[in-house]
Amino acid sequence: MLKQRRMVAEKVAESLYESEAAIDAALAATAKLAGLMPAIRSDANLSALIGQSAIEKAIETVSALGMARRSIVETHKELTVAQHDIGLGAVMVGTGPEKPLSARLARRDLRAVEPHAA
Repeated sequence: MLKQRRMVAEKVAESLYESEAAIDAALAATAKLAGLMPAIRSDANLSALIGQSAIEKAIETVSALGMARRSIVETHKELTVAQHDIGLGAVMVGTGPEKPLSARLARRDLRAVEPHAA
């Protein structure tokens, strides 16, 4: 049963990491586009009015991707809670960088406490 849970957790983790990478790539590409358009307009000696709505839409897209990134990070935190809930708390899933302390303490019923002073 534990082996089956690990296999399922690995599949979910793989899909999660793919999703995170896709959002990050889309965010980076769209931010590059949003920054490129004003520079190209200036290089072409065009009026600031040219392409303004396109720039605004690209900026809106960057903002939406930022919200999507926040959501996928929250998904990651919730899956960390689920990992503990199914008994895989001590099992490493995935090969990514170590999570920050705030993510490792993602359980809602756990919180960091100050050491007791003697």
